[in-house]
Amino acid sequence: MSLPQIDHTHDAAATSWVESANGHGDFPVQNLPYGVFCRGGGRPQIGVAIGDHILDLAGTASAGLLRDADASWLAGSSLNALMAFSPDERLTLRRALFELLTNERHRAAVTPHLKPADACTLHLPAAIGDYTDFYVGIHHANNVGALFRPDNPLLPNYKYVPIGYHGRASSIRPSGVPVVRPKGQRKVPEQDAPIVGPTVRLDYELELGVWIGEGNALGEPIAMTDAARHIAGYCLLNDWSARDFQAWEYQPLGPFLAKSFQSTISPWVITAEALAPFRIAQPARPQGDPAPLPYLFDTADQASGALAIKLSASIVTARMRQTGQAPYRLSEGPASNMYWTAAQIVTHHASNGCNLNPGDLLGTGTISAPTIDGYGSLLEISNGGKTPITLPSGEARTFVEDGDEILLTATAHADGFVSIGFGQCRAIVLPAQ
Repeated sequence: MSLPQIDHTHDAAATSWVESANGHGDFPVQNLPYGVFCRGGGRPQIGVAIGDHILDLAGTASAGLLRDADASWLAGSSLNALMAFSPDERLTLRRALFELLTNERHRAAVTPHLKPADACTLHLPAAIGDYTDFYVGIHHANNVGALFRPDNPLLPNYKYVPIGYHGRASSIRPSGVPVVRPKGQRKVPEQDAPIVGPTVRLDYELELGVWIGEGNALGEPIAMTDAARHIAGYCLLNDWSARDFQAWEYQPLGPFLAKSFQSTISPWVITAEALAPFRIAQPARPQGDPAPLPYLFDTADQASGALAIKLSASIVTARMRQTGQAPYRLSEGPASNMYWTAAQIVTHHASNGCNLNPGDLLGTGTISAPTIDGYGSLLEISNGGKTPITLPSGEARTFVEDGDEILLTATAHADGFVSIGFGQCRAIVLPAQ
């Protein structure tokens, strides 16, 4: 498997003449994520996050500052064309941007194209053609399975096949867009028939999103040895869930209205190239577990197909906002708590000949740690709603209530390298309409 390589753009000693980038918790010059932004209601355009600023790439290219990179894709207002680049083309662009933002001689020419990030609105980075959500967080699968099947939490197929379902791309929104509490059917155990109304068990799910880069033709699978080149980058994903709807509707065909009302993503695409220093070995499977079937196994992917990313979920209630309290962390844990790697879910998705396209989005499914401080959903933290948690404000929660805001963050760490972040993935819950 050909994975992105570490080069001078990852040098921990490198600094930018954009002062706010140096020591920035998310967007130092070693990151350079892509996104779509606008100012003052103008046309959405493509940019790169650098410290507290956004570099307008169309303006940069029109000034002749990206001579060594193909800039034809900048005419659009989405990253789909960029995602279709080959890894070599993406690397060429990354190196050109790194040179512009680290070499002092470019300061005067580039500065006019820097926009203050706090004066910009961020949009979805791509026109998402298709969205598929997986279920690769092994501890989440065990925890949820134990709530419903205490003696047999995992179904027999889990350790052989990356479980997934096709979600709804049209209702994915960028960070900051509120979530309206959905209405639907739920079956109260003591009643004979379901009722219709707002969900009373609204939950968040802490996930990574995987952006598809180069696609594959219909009928042509993607081999494990080639899967990495089909991943353009990553984001954070909150796949909001109405647990009461889901319990009633998911058999026999799986999630539907319990999931399709909205999913929230962080708006910056953290490229596969930026994450090269943070690749780690996929955790060994427990003794007695089956090895992946041959089409899902690659030695290089097992050696470096996981990512050293720390994921975190926090909550801010309406009362906490009114009293100026900081977000309360609900959980924190490593992204390596995935039973299958990103490359494995890409290969499996295309193994039947399904064609993936640039800008398609795959969700990992909820990523939980083995202990409660790393659980990735309130369903797990509250033990299915049986054990409320107490917040610093004195409020209790089993599930997300109106006025609550959920905030997801992620940071990649590795010894000897500058840490990079994903930005925020947040949304406040509004009452049902």
